[in-house]
Amino acid sequence: MPTIKVRKNGPYLVTGEVELTDHEGNTFEVKENFALCRCGHSANKPFCDGAHKRVEFNDEQ
Repeated sequence: MPTIKVRKNGPYLVTGEVELTDHEGNTFEVKENFALCRCGHSANKPFCDGAHKRVEFNDEQ
């Protein structure tokens, strides 16, 4: 069963077979696990590239 977990000051962690579709209807490769950017600074959006650490993203702001 797919799950989405929110990492404190980090990305959304998605586990389980999920099809990810962008706003134009394009689908990404189906993977068992991936992390989605939540800080808005990833160079690999919609996926997390760890930029939240560099920009000191704080989800309580």
